Amino acid sequence: MVLLGTFAVLSMFGYSINTLTMFGMVLAIGLLVDDAIVVVENVERVMVEEKLSPKEATEKSMSQIQGALVGIAMVLSAVFVPMAFFRRLNRRDLSSVFNPIVSAMALSVLVALVLTPALCATLLKPASAEHHEKKGFFGWFNARFDQSVNHYTNSVSGILRGTGRYLVIYLVIVVGMAVLFMRLPTSFLPDEDQGVFLTMIQLPSGATQERTQKVLDTVTDYYLHNEKANVESVFTVNGFSFSGQGQNSGMAFVSLKPWEARSGDENNVESIIKRATVAFSQIKDAMVFPFNMPAIIELGTATGFDFELIDQGGLGHTALTQARNQLLGMV
Repeated sequence: MVLLGTFAVLSMFGYSINTLTMFGMVLAIGLLVDDAIVVVENVERVMVEEKLSPKEATEKSMSQIQGALVGIAMVLSAVFVPMAFFRRLNRRDLSSVFNPIVSAMALSVLVALVLTPALCATLLKPASAEHHEKKGFFGWFNARFDQSVNHYTNSVSGILRGTGRYLVIYLVIVVGMAVLFMRLPTSFLPDEDQGVFLTMIQLPSGATQERTQKVLDTVTDYYLHNEKANVESVFTVNGFSFSGQGQNSGMAFVSLKPWEARSGDENNVESIIKRATVAFSQIKDAMVFPFNMPAIIELGTATGFDFELIDQGGLGHTALTQARNQLLGMV
């Protein structure tokens, strides 16, 4: 019922059945638990354990689980509802993926809160506790499952009785996670000391080439004097940087001495860059950014740019190839 309703919602909003909407449906099937099943199972449990009529069991069951059903919907909404408004991300319309998920989620909760209780009170019949007793494999499975449930219930009760102790354990885990978060590398390819790093200089618009050269000389003087134990040479370029070309831009390529001559953590490339960043922050006439080289060429913002050429006008392969050759010639 929920999936049929989801197709109706997609039709109402003008979505067609395509790869993206079907992908959203597959995600919805995998992510969502049919809330109606939760309601039926809990009503049946209350009827058996407390010997209540279907109507009374339904009322008591809904008072127990309706908060959980709404909570599940709110948690999923916090994740998927904002994504449903992303019309274009990375040139793809992702709203057609997340709208089926949001629709299925909303319909599942709506059916569980409105329709399922009425059906339970009308269609379910009282059953004795022996109704679930089975022999053989299913009897063994039910017994083991009941033992697991009882063990879990007792464990949770013990945790609730010793709240202070478990809060301390939780805080220790949080502190450990924070320490690991700050110490472990965040990238798949961590930065390495490659014996060279870059420094980008950017002056205000309209700055003369002489002002840019003066800043470059200041940067060169810092590296060759303050870091003379680590820096082998400095090569500067006036009028060009990764932010663009112009007389207010410049770059410095800093070559370091061999690794065996720079022993100690204070002499690695990261430490040198940190000290340079602090020193260059005192320069009022320009913004100076020292940064390390990426671990692999063409990954990151330090070594080149990536271009994507799209035939948005549908001109064909020949025109696209000519445009590619023209772009490569410009580069």
